[in-house]
Amino acid sequence: MIDPTATASSRDRAILYVAAFLRALATGMIGVLIGIHLAASGLDAARIGAVVTAGLSGAAVAALVITLRGDRLGRRRGLFLLGLLGASGGVAVAFASRFGVVALAAFFGMLNGMGRDRGASMILDQVILPSTASPGRRTAVFAYYNVLQDAGHALGSLAAGLPAAFRAAHAGNTESLRLAVLVYAVLLFATALLYRGLSPRVEAATRVARVALTPATRRIVTRISALFALDGLGGGFLTTALLSYFFYVRFGVREEGIGLLFFAARLLNAGSHLGAAWLARRIGLVNTMVFTHIPSSVFLLTVPFAPTFAIAAALFLLREGLVEMDVPTRQSYVMAVVGPEERTAASGVTHLVRLGSWAVAPAFAGLFMRGPSLGAPLVIGAGMKIAYDVLLYVSFRGVKPPEERGG
Repeated sequence: MIDPTATASSRDRAILYVAAFLRALATGMIGVLIGIHLAASGLDAARIGAVVTAGLSGAAVAALVITLRGDRLGRRRGLFLLGLLGASGGVAVAFASRFGVVALAAFFGMLNGMGRDRGASMILDQVILPSTASPGRRTAVFAYYNVLQDAGHALGSLAAGLPAAFRAAHAGNTESLRLAVLVYAVLLFATALLYRGLSPRVEAATRVARVALTPATRRIVTRISALFALDGLGGGFLTTALLSYFFYVRFGVREEGIGLLFFAARLLNAGSHLGAAWLARRIGLVNTMVFTHIPSSVFLLTVPFAPTFAIAAALFLLREGLVEMDVPTRQSYVMAVVGPEERTAASGVTHLVRLGSWAVAPAFAGLFMRGPSLGAPLVIGAGMKIAYDVLLYVSFRGVKPPEERGG
C-alpha cells in the first residue's frame, strides 16, 4: 500500500531540488554577466559596484525578513514571492538604463552578483528539507541538494556564454546581453511556479509571529553562530574574485584558464557532498566537518608558495575536493540539534551571521594583496578556518544529533 505522506514528502523534496538547481543555474550565470551587461548599458565601474551592493543588500534584508517572519508568512508563499521578486527584478535590470532604476530593481530583485546561491530561498529550503526524510537520511538529502546547487553554479558559468550564441544569431551586443539577463529572469520565474506545487506539509505547525527559542537552543545557536562568524570571515578572504586575481597576477594565467579551473573546482565541490554524506554515517557530522575542513585549509596554505601554476592548480583542486564537505553536514547538524519549530530561526540566524561576516573581509583582503603580500589573504583565510575547525570540535563534539545518540 502506498503511503500518501511519504509520497508527498518525496514530491516536496523533488520540487526543492529542481528549484534549487534552476536558481543556482540563474545565479551562476548572472554572477558572470551582470557587470558586462551594466557596462554595456553605460554604467561606470563605481555604479556597477553600487548596483551589486544594492542587490546583495536586498538579499540580506530578505533573509532577515524570512528569519523573523517566514513561518508566519507561510513557507510556500514566501518561496513563491521570493522567486517572483527575483524574476521581476531581472526583467527590470534587463531593460532599465538609468542608474537609480537599476539599483532599485537590483535591491528588490535581490540581484546576486557573487555567483553563488546564498539567499533567503535557501533558508526556507533548509528548513523544509529535514521534514521530507528520516533523521538517518537527513544528511544525504542535504548532500544531494548541494550537489545540484554546485552543478547549477558550474553550468551557470558556462551559460554565461549565451550572449555569444545570440550574437551568432545576428543579435547586437546590447541586445544579446539583455536576452541573457531575461533568461535569468525566466529561470527564477520557473522556480516560483515550482514552489506553488509544494504540499501543505512543508508549513510550520503553528504560524506564530516569532518562535521563542528554548534556553538550550539559544545557547547552541549563539555558540555556533559565533564560530560560523569566524569561518565566514575566513571565507571572505577567499572569494572567487580574489582567488582569480591571485592566479592571474601570480602566474599570469588568462581568464579562460582561470574559468576552466573554477569549473573543475565546482564539479569537485559537487562530488564531495556525496562523499560527505557517506563519511558522516561512519564518523559523525561534527567529525566530518572538522577532519575534512582542516586538510583543505592546509592545502590552501601551500598554494601561495607553489613554484608553478600547474602545482598551484593541483593543490587548489585538492582543497576544493574537501572544502565543501562541511556544507551539507553543517546544514544537517544545525537542523538536527534544534526543534522543528525552531528551524527557521536557527537557519536564518546562522545564515545571516555567515553572510555578514563573509561580506566584511574582501576589502581588507584587497588591501593586504596590494600591500604586504599577494598571497597574504590565502594564508590569513586558511588560518582562520583552521582555528574555526579546532574550536568547533572542542565546543560541539559532545552535542550529538538524534541519529548519533546511543540507546
